[in-house]
Amino acid sequence: MAQHAPPARGARLGRAAGANGSVSTVSGVVLLLPGASRWSPGPVRPLARALARAGGTDGLVVHAVLPGRGTNREEDAGWGAEEVVRRYGDVPVCLAGYDAGGRAALRAAGHHAVNSVLALAPSLGRTVSTDSPEPVKQLSGRQVLIVHGTNDAHSDPEASFRLAARAKKANRATCRFEVHSDGHRLRDHQAEVVALSVDFVLGAMLSGRYSRPVTDALAAPPPLGLRMPLASGFGHSLRG
Repeated sequence: MAQHAPPARGARLGRAAGANGSVSTVSGVVLLLPGASRWSPGPVRPLARALARAGGTDGLVVHAVLPGRGTNREEDAGWGAEEVVRRYGDVPVCLAGYDAGGRAALRAAGHHAVNSVLALAPSLGRTVSTDSPEPVKQLSGRQVLIVHGTNDAHSDPEASFRLAARAKKANRATCRFEVHSDGHRLRDHQAEVVALSVDFVLGAMLSGRYSRPVTDALAAPPPLGLRMPLASGFGHSLRG
């Protein structure tokens, strides 16, 4: 096995969850990028557990990217992808982030190992400047899912809609779901958010298949595929 690269500015990968055994059994790696505050993890922890349960037997590994003091989250995400390549070889990587981690996942998607991006309530600010908008070119060729609560008072959901609309023009494999009446932590409909996220990640990383709502969202023209409502009870009959 290759030697581990020294962490960038103190970042490190958390303990692996999911697939067990030798490196050769790993078929894909999800890097979880937490939010700005450890006191507000949002759905990251239950998502990690759900992904490990759902994908572990098929070779999916889940790592959290733990930032060091004063680290840049986008750089941490890029370093994490490099570390995955060093540890596991040529396997696909999904960057899955919440809050500031969601923004980092979107921005770091240009790494060659990244095949998919999951951004939960990405912290893009109240507005996206028309003079200097968030970049989207790096999302080309990736499977992209953005999930945002319509009552998010911390990160403007319209900012993520505008980013998704720009990304969709260059990358048809972009969709966005709205969690009606939910806030920034996505706490009121956490089970549905986690189920949607797991469905997307497994489809992007392992099977190439998605549930009907995700398939429809990816195929629908904007704005329909970028304002898909997340149905209450989503996940109870996935892939059925």
